[in-house]
Amino acid sequence: MTVSRFHSAGSALIVAFREEGLPEVLHWGADPGAVSADALASLDVAMARQVSASALDVPWPLTILPTERDGWSGRPGLAGTSDGAPLLPGWRVVASEMDEHGFTLRAEADGLVLNSGFRLDGAGVLRIDHRIENSGTSTVGLAALEATLPLAERATELLDFGGRWTRERTPQRRGIVMGSHARESRRGRTGHDAPLIAIAGTPGFGDRNGEVWGVHLAWSGDAVYRTDRLPEGRSVLGAGELLRPGEIVLAPGASFASPTAWFAWSDAGLDGISSRFHSSLRARAGHPQTDRPVVLNTWEAVYFAHDLGPLVALADAAADIGVERFVLDDGWFLGRRSDRAGLGDWLVDPAVWPDGLDAIVDHVRARGMGFGLWVEPEMVNLDSDLARAHPDWLLAPSGHRTRSWRNQYVLDVARPEVATWLLERLDALLSGYPIEYLKWDHNRDLLEAVHVGSAGVDAQTRAVYALLDELRRRHPSVEIESCSSGGARVDLGILERTDRVWASDTNDPVERSRIQRWTELLLPPELIGSHVGPARAHTTDRVTDLRFRMATTLFASAGIETDITRFSAEERDQLSAWIVEYKRLRELMHTGELVHGETSDEGAVLTGVVSADRARALYRLTRESSGEWAVPPALRLPGLDQTATYRVRVLPALTAARFLDVEPVPWTAAGEVVLPGSLLSQVGVRTPLLAPASALVIEVEAVD
Repeated sequence: MTVSRFHSAGSALIVAFREEGLPEVLHWGADPGAVSADALASLDVAMARQVSASALDVPWPLTILPTERDGWSGRPGLAGTSDGAPLLPGWRVVASEMDEHGFTLRAEADGLVLNSGFRLDGAGVLRIDHRIENSGTSTVGLAALEATLPLAERATELLDFGGRWTRERTPQRRGIVMGSHARESRRGRTGHDAPLIAIAGTPGFGDRNGEVWGVHLAWSGDAVYRTDRLPEGRSVLGAGELLRPGEIVLAPGASFASPTAWFAWSDAGLDGISSRFHSSLRARAGHPQTDRPVVLNTWEAVYFAHDLGPLVALADAAADIGVERFVLDDGWFLGRRSDRAGLGDWLVDPAVWPDGLDAIVDHVRARGMGFGLWVEPEMVNLDSDLARAHPDWLLAPSGHRTRSWRNQYVLDVARPEVATWLLERLDALLSGYPIEYLKWDHNRDLLEAVHVGSAGVDAQTRAVYALLDELRRRHPSVEIESCSSGGARVDLGILERTDRVWASDTNDPVERSRIQRWTELLLPPELIGSHVGPARAHTTDRVTDLRFRMATTLFASAGIETDITRFSAEERDQLSAWIVEYKRLRELMHTGELVHGETSDEGAVLTGVVSADRARALYRLTRESSGEWAVPPALRLPGLDQTATYRVRVLPALTAARFLDVEPVPWTAAGEVVLPGSLLSQVGVRTPLLAPASALVIEVEAVD
């Protein structure tokens, strides 16, 4: 028996490898630092489970894949059947490799092979992977293969998210109580109501306080997030793919790999978890390395009304104010005048574009902008040539038609002929036009997703991943956005293959402010698309000031989605000034550390980003609703160097300047103030009394 410590960036795993069975994680959390082998062995003794009353007669281990055979009475890490008998393997580790950052192992039992990997990356994020292989002669049906880690008993509160269309990632917090509890998603996609991250923490944990442990499943299909708190053993936090009955059946020699689960720990609250996830994502080889361009998307400008003249005028207006990428949204392909027809027929509609897309593409590029295009490859309308020619290509039971959703159905991408056809059509588009960007949409849940007579969400998800992978291999310079009726496919599985996500279909800045704040818990700003929409939001009917819409869009991969040809000269000048500032500040926003602060003021939200050297920072104070204070509390600016001195100034071009003060705040009226970082972060500065739906943007720079 050996006990090993694996560590990175202040996080650590301490794992006991025993002579029989799978390893047991003794500790996940703060790194205790270098300790001797004797001390680690003594820890195993000190942490040994005692025998309790009315329980098993001998101590039992909480292994990395707990089952009843281990003595575990909670939700199993592995479940299934072999020729009808339950899977209760008695594992023996036959090979393992390890270094300071993690380990891999191979274990065998009863006609099964398990390959597991636990690895801490440079940001201290732990990735867990499991693969089960049927090495026997019987058929194996899997019901669960989930990644779990023990959770400190002092973690008594759980934060995750619910939501709906245009109100994604709505936080919900509750106590972790006794028993096994699971959040199951059966939508066939990540979902508007996806948990995003399940975060357990010490009582009262917040943006920058408390000890927290979190898990995210990098998967775009059905999922389960689970906690277990049993009187006989330690608490458990975990996640895995939700497997439907009969969905994963392994013939002899076949294998199944679970989606990767990302685990992170922090003693600095939610911002500490975010910092780890953001650093990990930014270290990926495929992470966007170029400046995130300012986008104009045509959807809320023209909807389905595609006509060359107005679109050329829109492109000209966009180029004039500094837009860098022009995206032609839904409505360009065969028969697509509404959402009732055309999906599946990925040919340019000659009735609208008699000379193809060349006229608009060439004009956009001549004005110095890149060209992007909207597609929804996984879906089909029954009123389409494709559905009429191949009604058997739908992902559906054979006995009846599934219910429609937005007048569309799902193509069975796991059928090789469907995947091949989609690849050919998309490849033809990308080869035929100089397209630099695809907005890849997915506008419905997968209900009754039956593939060749069996549950098909797993096969569909993996087939879509394979399609994206091959398309990216053929066209490596093309960027792809993951959109799913807004923010219903926001996960790290899809982001292995795409370059940003669309956080929500609402461009109402009041609603969007909160959606983006919680999307930022997992993703850095450069991966989150956010656009300046119309004055009257079509999702809420709320009217907001242009400056507020611009301020809300700032901390993101920014763009515009409204008909700016109808804007006044003054409004276009405001947009142009905003774009200039966004371009000046985007390197800071897309490389710095994101921070959030307690405002002590109901209805106010503070978001900031601080450069790695702490020499620069940008903060946005958003007023979502009126607060209780007639004179707002001093605003403390987190993340600054306590020993540095900073110049603080308001950015007029980015500030939605609707103040309710009788007299102006002196330092903002003067234009700037110079203060030490210690005072800015611990005492703060007084801010104006903002009106609801307004914002204050502050730039902070170190001075010699």
